[in-house]
Parts: sequence; structure tokens; C-alpha cells
Amino acid sequence: MAEFYLVRHGQASFGSDNYDQLSPMGYQQASWLGEHLLQQDIQFDRVVTGSMLRHEQTAQNICNGLKLDTPFEIHEGLNEYDFYALVKNYLQMFPEQQPKKGEKHSAFYKVLKKAITMWADNKLQGDLPETFTQFKNRVGDALAFVQDTPAKRTLVVTSGGPIAMAMCHVLQLNNEKMIQLNLQIKNTSYSQFFFNQQGPSLASFNNTAHLEKEDREGGLTYG
Repeated sequence: MAEFYLVRHGQASFGSDNYDQLSPMGYQQASWLGEHLLQQDIQFDRVVTGSMLRHEQTAQNICNGLKLDTPFEIHEGLNEYDFYALVKNYLQMFPEQQPKKGEKHSAFYKVLKKAITMWADNKLQGDLPETFTQFKNRVGDALAFVQDTPAKRTLVVTSGGPIAMAMCHVLQLNNEKMIQLNLQIKNTSYSQFFFNQQGPSLASFNNTAHLEKEDREGGLTYG
């Protein structure tokens, strides 16, 4: 039986002009993960990422920690949905819910959860990059790509949304559960799946042992 690990990218540059860029902590989280996997004698014979810069940066630092040198395969189905577009359209519908300047990140995520829910229910108005169904289908295509391989263990670096949607596919979850999972997934956490001809099965979810040591205060992040 083969397996794959879905890893969320490291902490990105939330609030900057370019979110698609790891923060210094994001680079460190990815390196810690690679070192942790090496210590656990977990190696990979295939690496797949989305096409976003933060995916590539995370994968490279994980591989550096693993002392692994293998070319990356790219599948755009692993890219995150455009959550900025969702929030923008939601706030155009409900401008009174605009988070105030200086509010904590949690205020943004409250709005994001409402926006995703309306998107999933096909009630979000405006010009959107993709429908929720299109997002679901492309993640399904990416999962099929990941499993179409003779490799025994595949490292997959992606984002929180595709990981939650993968859980939705594997566990046959409804949209509400998918959204709940999406907002729980920590930076550089990994979820392990086994698969065979009958399909994938979940072994573990949102693992962060590499971030939980005493000298790594501040390593557990969500953004």
C-alpha cells in the first residue's frame, strides 16, 4: 500500500502586498518539518506541489531539512482558492461587516468563514475566479494525479483549502464540515493518507509535532 502526505505551506506574509511569500517563520517551520521527518526516517520518492510560490518555498525547505534532492511535479489543482476575492465580494454585499483597521486576524477569518459558506451555497454574488464546484472538482483531479504513481510515498505541498477539500472527498464530508476543517489547519501541518486501487484512506490529520518543542514558541500558526 502506498501513501501520501498533504502538507500545508509555511506561514505566509499576511497583510503584506504579496501574501504568496513565506514569512521568516514560514521558512523556519518548513525546515523544522524536514528535519523532523528525517529524524523519523520518513523519506519520499516523489514531491508534488501547487504552482504557488509559497508551495515551492515550503517544499524546498522541507527537502533541505530532509536532505532530499528530487524534482518537483506541479499540479494547479492544489492551489488555494482566491480567498481575497471571496471576502471582497462578501463585503460588497455586507459592507457593515468590514473589519476595522487594527483588528486582530480573527476578525478577518470570521468574515472569511461567512464568505466561504455563501460561496459553497452558491449565494455569493459578483465576479468570482471559480465556483465552489469547480474548486471541488479540481482538488479531486489533483488527488487522482497524486495517486497515479508507482511511488511508495509522496510529499504533497499545498494550502489549507485543498487539504480540507481532500478530506471532504476522502471522508465524504459535507460543505459545512469542510469549512470547519479548513480553518483549523496549521502551517506546515501534515496529514497522512494511505491508498490502493480502492482509493485513499486517512491515517492522521493536522500533525504538528515538529512545532511543539519548548524552543519553538510561536511556531504554531494558521496564516
